[in-house]
Amino acid sequence: MKLSRGMSMFLVAFGVWSWVIWPTFLRNIWKDPRSWADGPTAFFTVHLVLVIVSLVFGTIIGVLGTRGLFALKRR
Repeated sequence: MKLSRGMSMFLVAFGVWSWVIWPTFLRNIWKDPRSWADGPTAFFTVHLVLVIVSLVFGTIIGVLGTRGLFALKRR
């Protein structure tokens, strides 16, 4: 499969965006009083899983975009 330069750049931008947005979201959830009651609550756990999955997908998508850009330079 060949990715265009624009699509590759979009995928890289999506990966970067994920690493900017999700850690900020996690910091905000961490400070929320609903997150803690004698330990982490279900509210916190669900959002933590959401952040982890989103960062993993963002990383994979960013790597695919980076590989697409490098493949274009080799041609």
